[in-house]
Amino acid sequence: MTDEFTPQDLPADGGQYPPAYVPSPVSPLAPPLAPQPVTARPKRSGVALVIAGIFGGLVGAAIVIAAFVFILGYPMQDASVQPTGASAPVTTAVPTPVAFGEAAFAESVAAKLTPSVVNIEIEQTGIDRFTGRTVTQSAGNGSGVIIREDGYILTNNHVVDGADAIIVTIGVDELPATVVGTDPSTDLAVIKVDKTGLLAAEFGSSAALRVGEPVVAIGSPFGLEKTVTSGIVSALGRSTVAQGTSGITTYISLIQTDAAINPGNSGGALADAKGRLIGINTLIQSTSGQSAGIGFAIPVDFAKSIAEELISTGRASHPFMGVGTATIDGNAAAQYGLSVSAGAFVQSVTAGSPAETSGIKQGDIIVKIADAQVASVEDVFTAIRSQKVGDTVSVEIVRGEDRMTLKVTLASDTAAQ
Repeated sequence: MTDEFTPQDLPADGGQYPPAYVPSPVSPLAPPLAPQPVTARPKRSGVALVIAGIFGGLVGAAIVIAAFVFILGYPMQDASVQPTGASAPVTTAVPTPVAFGEAAFAESVAAKLTPSVVNIEIEQTGIDRFTGRTVTQSAGNGSGVIIREDGYILTNNHVVDGADAIIVTIGVDELPATVVGTDPSTDLAVIKVDKTGLLAAEFGSSAALRVGEPVVAIGSPFGLEKTVTSGIVSALGRSTVAQGTSGITTYISLIQTDAAINPGNSGGALADAKGRLIGINTLIQSTSGQSAGIGFAIPVDFAKSIAEELISTGRASHPFMGVGTATIDGNAAAQYGLSVSAGAFVQSVTAGSPAETSGIKQGDIIVKIADAQVASVEDVFTAIRSQKVGDTVSVEIVRGEDRMTLKVTLASDTAAQ
């Protein structure tokens, strides 16, 4: 396999979600306060007691007068407490104006986009070990976004991977869905329900995003449909790779956000302040498996292009160079007497590939692709996937003691599959 590697981080999701995605435990009750030591008060003289009494009387009189003024100046309110489950007295609500801010924009975004975000339930078939019968049961849930009014829904590949049946909840309807196409290498998939007249999400642009602007995440965390959380764009351009059950997944230029994203949010919407779809919520980074305010979404510009390919052809194509590489570090460089201390060592070159055509050879060390420095296999994979099929990129290599730059015109990986 070429242009690939085996990463050590972000392990496979076990069929639905990365293993860090686990339900949040119920927080224990706060422990009772420890008893405080009683401090003995010193005795006071008779004169002091008289003075204190006079002072206390004056303060008490002031409090009574203040209370009397308060009662006269403000009408009494009904402060009765209603028991749980009891009907509260009917009152006239006084509207409270809300200044434009987080609450205002989140409310408008939710009203606009929530109807376009669906819950996806995954069912798997197995054998009941007690009866020996074939049974179908729920195996997890995720989210999806309606992208066309005729039933096409965009989601994550890891949401539907391994599903024997898919049930989509749209409003009050539970509809069976079929898989149109999946792309495990980008963790995107398109499914379809047999219904028209659906409210499709309005596409925004992830290219114009700025760090700090407000965003809203909508999905079904832990199966709680149409949950809305808000935050900001925390960072842009995050990239990583993961080894999944279907091969290597490359996440390019992810949007980082502090809007709460939890298991079940995968495949759901990340929206801008105007309610336009700007990303597909996909990953979290957490040491506990709970939301730590570090979530990631696939940019909508990229996700949309993959979705269009999946709808039209059932598969997606990606740029391909045609090399198999290994990471070089300081220890490897010292052991083998290499002239560089970081890079990607070319172990193999695919026959007829763009790499072979451009002159890349086994034993070369790739140190730069386009404008990106290469210090590992991950860097090679990310740099190539950041380009487009047909792009010509500069690849800087070290061959022995020589350093040179070659021009490589990237092909489509569909021809190599």
